Amino acid sequence: MISKLSNLPRFSKQLIMMLTDSILLIFVLWASFSIRLDLWYLPKDDMIRLILAAPIIGIPIFAKFGLYKSVVRHIDLKSMWYLFLAVSFYSLIWGFFCFFMKNNYVDEGGFFIEIFPRSVVIINWLLALTIISGSRAFARYIFNEHIKFSYFTNKLESNLENLDTDKSRVLIYGAGSAGVQLASALNISSKLQAVGFIDDNKDLQGSSMSGLKVYPVDDIEELIIKHKVDEVLIAIPSASRSDRFTIIDKLERYPVMVRTLPGLTEIAQGKVKIDDLLQVSIKDLLGRKSVEPNEMLLGKNITNKTVLVTGAGGSIGSELCRQIIFLKPKILILFELNELALYSIDKELSKLNAGLIKIYPILGNVNNKIRLDSLFKRFEVDTVYHAAAYKHVPMVEFNNTEGIDNNIFGTLNCALSAIETGVKNFVLISTDKAVRPTNTMGATKRVAELILQAFSTTQNTTTFCMVRFGNVLGSSGSVIPLFKKQIVEGGPVTVTDKNIIRYFMTVTEAVELTIQAGAMGTGGDVFVLDMGQPVKIKELAEKLIRLSGLKVKDENFPEGDIEIKYTGLRAGEKLYEELLIGDNVSKTENPLIMRAKEDKFEWVDLKSLLDKLSVSNKKSDHNSTREILKKIVSGFSPEGTIKDILYTN
Repeated sequence: MISKLSNLPRFSKQLIMMLTDSILLIFVLWASFSIRLDLWYLPKDDMIRLILAAPIIGIPIFAKFGLYKSVVRHIDLKSMWYLFLAVSFYSLIWGFFCFFMKNNYVDEGGFFIEIFPRSVVIINWLLALTIISGSRAFARYIFNEHIKFSYFTNKLESNLENLDTDKSRVLIYGAGSAGVQLASALNISSKLQAVGFIDDNKDLQGSSMSGLKVYPVDDIEELIIKHKVDEVLIAIPSASRSDRFTIIDKLERYPVMVRTLPGLTEIAQGKVKIDDLLQVSIKDLLGRKSVEPNEMLLGKNITNKTVLVTGAGGSIGSELCRQIIFLKPKILILFELNELALYSIDKELSKLNAGLIKIYPILGNVNNKIRLDSLFKRFEVDTVYHAAAYKHVPMVEFNNTEGIDNNIFGTLNCALSAIETGVKNFVLISTDKAVRPTNTMGATKRVAELILQAFSTTQNTTTFCMVRFGNVLGSSGSVIPLFKKQIVEGGPVTVTDKNIIRYFMTVTEAVELTIQAGAMGTGGDVFVLDMGQPVKIKELAEKLIRLSGLKVKDENFPEGDIEIKYTGLRAGEKLYEELLIGDNVSKTENPLIMRAKEDKFEWVDLKSLLDKLSVSNKKSDHNSTREILKKIVSGFSPEGTIKDILYTN
């Protein structure tokens, strides 16, 4: 019976709760009158209607206070507080209606009895609080006992039938509510069997939760050996990123797969369910501390404004669009060259937006100045986030002319259209590869920065700034998805060089900081994001292998599972990246955003060089193009010969 109730749809459970509360409210009123009059009260006429009105008044109030949203077996103190408020409000409303009744009636014995004793309101309130809350406490007890009983029953049956031999044996890290829910869910799993909890809370250690013992963290190694543990499931969704990093760092040394429950934010946003198990996120491996965003800065250039995002279908551009939508612009314009990418982000945003904000998907190329002018004039754009760029180092290295045309002259076109139409704010998405570049992609992004810096000194209509950051997790071409795919396929995991290091940041954090930085721009600013500590790619690959429950195969351990293969640096690739050209930096309102002061070009001088660059690039004169780039970009030192596929000596 209890199992059937547990498996009912949520709506059916809510109806049962409402029906139960209706019966209880009627009973409580009858009992209140009986207690007050000290007799078995038999209501008549108006009093029958008054008592039957109790659920009509009470149920909507209970629903308004959210009494039917929480799951009975997981009711907490906050839920009980709302129950107290709901019952109190209902009692007052019901008592108010009673005052409109006539004052007396004659009972069968001929005595005049007050039809509505005022004390009945108090008695009804106390009884309703006791019985309504008691009913939920009782239901919670029944359901939880059923879960425990089911666990022991299933365990007994499993032992008798020897069914658990094919299951992965798991330890649950975290004996809180999320861990207990996970353990309950695993009771019916055909693939996983929980053998215990581990928790650093000494008050919980030694106790039993859902039929499983809670062990201290120091016992992990012994438990893994004793119970032949295959996986450790981290069930602490409330943990900070730094705390999750510490836990994962502890577990990495053991030969088990490590998986985790999603964070509370993801659960609250409805992106995942609490019983979803994920591979350990790379952001947890980085251990970066997050900083709460400044809400004023987030909305400054977006709220109630017309916002344009170029490259709206790309990794950065699409995330910009997602965050911009929630900041309530007047209009959001999506400008994208790739039709499929534009269609995808437009469809996604339409679902998020639900028609509240006007969204215009526009196909176009930043090299088409006429189309850009039409766009800027048509919509009277306030803010531009320029994310349209070719960003993959080897790809641009093999296609020099297109990279230069898109990244440099596409930026120039957008900037000119912005100035000509009175755009107030223009934010360029830049990269750490613009600092002392060894490749064409990095050089083109530095030229794009110089263009905006030069324009900042020639006019005061548009405020230009640029935001420079390193590698973004989850972006197209990111190394992490590649590593995970290679591990699943049995290896090898490919790393270009054992000494290569990179800065990493999640795309969500990068965009959030970019929006805030753009709001702090005064003209020609180069904002640099704090990327945290650099990560050695070799060590990152090793961590991912070990956290998958596998061992690294190398000359010291030839019986390992996954080999790391070094393929050599790709065309234009550096061993390490830098974020600053010089040391002249200052702090901003956000500790993760710095403002850099760097050398600029006068527009007259820069324009002369750009004109020459345009001519040589159109002619595919790669040698001249490279030499002009060297004159524009300080520190540009390309490695090796020109790699463009169409280049001929």
